Amino acid sequence: MTLDRRSSASSFFRPSRRMATFGLAAGLAAAALGLGAPFAATPASAATKVTFVQEWPVADGFWIPWILGKEKGFYAEEGIDLEIIAPPTVADTMKFLGTASADVAFTTVMDVIFAKEQEAPVIAIGRYGRSNNWGLLSKAGKPVDLAGLKGKSVGIYNDAWSMAQLSIMLKSVGLAPTDLTLVTAADDTVPLLLQDRVDAITGITNAEGTGIQVAGEQKAEFLPAIDHGVPNTPIFMLAANTDWLAANPELARGFLRATQKSIVYAIANPDEGTAAFAAAYAKAYDPKFISTQWADTIPLFGTPGADLMVMSDADWSALLAAVGELGIVKAVPEATSLYTNDYLPK
Repeated sequence: MTLDRRSSASSFFRPSRRMATFGLAAGLAAAALGLGAPFAATPASAATKVTFVQEWPVADGFWIPWILGKEKGFYAEEGIDLEIIAPPTVADTMKFLGTASADVAFTTVMDVIFAKEQEAPVIAIGRYGRSNNWGLLSKAGKPVDLAGLKGKSVGIYNDAWSMAQLSIMLKSVGLAPTDLTLVTAADDTVPLLLQDRVDAITGITNAEGTGIQVAGEQKAEFLPAIDHGVPNTPIFMLAANTDWLAANPELARGFLRATQKSIVYAIANPDEGTAAFAAAYAKAYDPKFISTQWADTIPLFGTPGADLMVMSDADWSALLAAVGELGIVKAVPEATSLYTNDYLPK
């Protein structure tokens, strides 16, 4: 199983600048330990280990709910000894999940689609956020005029879905990517913008937007892709290995109950969440970035309720129609083959 296309899908969401101040080795070391040191857990004999692989090799603020939930004992209450691990590279999250090196994963919606296209035994089991917060970002006071981008420069990541979303946006005003000067960033578009090397960049509000606010000390202007024809499908997902899911249905339900409880608690207690993150990653931690990133993430959950993690056929179908029309996947699968709500709290 190669799943090579996933790495580019992940890179568009998660440029490494998100924690340029993080020590990669420190982050990996903490992840390899399953964040064991800072947390009190039930005895191994009383709990079942669940291995939870993340979307990125270095810890970020998106992990705050389960870091805090583990500290508060929410997973232990479900009989789970949660092992939070980071992948060696962004290309490895779904490899870990597909080969049963991990039971569950924090990943992206496109990673699930690409993995399923390669017949990996994975399925989405819950959403993280309610919407697609990708779009074009620019400096404060300089909002993007989409039709006026012709001949201007845009920083972008080198992946199919970034280009696809940009293409859809531009098509809405009669333009195409060839009408722009595209400047490709290997891992970070933010410096391109802050150094005035481009007029705008692609990204999401709680990654690039956070980076602009922290590094550039300004609130970015944001033009949402969903206002220009891009599907409003949530970017991030929780996924599971289907073999593990079939063998451990009650454990999966317990994991999702604890995760939903953790998200709700972290939303209500952001300072406590940041403190839990700091305790886990004391040597690889930019407090301003992490606290700002979590503050930027909280609105994406909306008002927490019973539907917090529930996925919809409409969201998946809209996304699949777009990727099919643009030729990003060879054969468009049925939406119901990619996700299930069967294990979510009732």
